[in-house]
Amino acid sequence: MRAISFCANEPRAGVSHHLPDNELLENVKASDMGAFRILFERYQPLLFRHVLFQTQQSDLSHDIVQETFIRVWEHRASLKPGLSFLSFVLRISGNLIRDAVRYRKTRERLESEIPQPFLSERDDPAEALNVKVLREALVAAINDALSDRCRTIFLLSRFEGKTNREIGELLGLSVRTVEHQISHAVKVLHKKLRWYF
Repeated sequence: MRAISFCANEPRAGVSHHLPDNELLENVKASDMGAFRILFERYQPLLFRHVLFQTQQSDLSHDIVQETFIRVWEHRASLKPGLSFLSFVLRISGNLIRDAVRYRKTRERLESEIPQPFLSERDDPAEALNVKVLREALVAAINDALSDRCRTIFLLSRFEGKTNREIGELLGLSVRTVEHQISHAVKVLHKKLRWYF
């Protein structure tokens, strides 16, 4: 008589692909890898398409979906079989997407802050001196010619890369006020630095 043998990654005998999610989740809570595999096979394609639509990056989407299911397995004891499993994995993947976007933006910002190579005094002493003088004049003009509020708004916009809306929210100002202050700062700085251009 032949016996049915299951590979480690196949559902155990008695775990039906037709079980409703709540029963599969009860089995997963009891560390049933077969029930977990059925849930994975049931929801992985849908979750992948959802994540891919948001990220537009196939590799990143695969990573997020894998991490989502890893977290489900690692926290299986706290699963709530009466609640929607799809909502649960969508919430986990949504948090992972936000983390990935935040990481990417931070990385891009840090990469943009890496100073670009510029001529050293040995390469062109006159150019190096001009850059140094211009930089000092810019710092002095920002500190001396702009009011505290205008300076803060200008620095948040031009040096921190914040949007006008973000600046308004941070400082409790309207977007229009932020726009006006930035415009004023640019005019003042242009006037103060006109001799350098």
